[in-house]
Amino acid sequence: MNTNKVTEVRTTKKEPGQERRIRSFKATQLIWLLLGILEILLALRFVLKLIAANPDSPIAGLIYGFTGMFLFPFAGLTATPAAGGMVLEISTLIAMAVYALLAWALERIVWLIFYRPQEAVVSTTQSSSSEDHNINP
Repeated sequence: MNTNKVTEVRTTKKEPGQERRIRSFKATQLIWLLLGILEILLALRFVLKLIAANPDSPIAGLIYGFTGMFLFPFAGLTATPAAGGMVLEISTLIAMAVYALLAWALERIVWLIFYRPQEAVVSTTQSSSSEDHNINP
């Protein structure tokens, strides 16, 4: 006599608020990504000015043009020492620090408004069984 018993157990876990936490995490990551790109471009501008790169070069012109709008609020903030075509843009360094602080503040605001702490995980377990009896002589 053989007895076969089939049991199936399914567990489903659902975490309330997980989707909202993922969206807030992605928003903060986007803020840091944009800051990183801006900081790299400002650092490139600083180095290009420091080594007296030709502003008529396409890449230097592109970097100067794009970063110029971000440096506009800092124009004339400090003296800009120059010697032999090399320029030490201290205002670029100040702008980099200010934009980093602004990005940090924005990230904290997004986190405070949209982040929700992890809630308890709700588990649902379903069991089903079927019995199949085989009688062998």
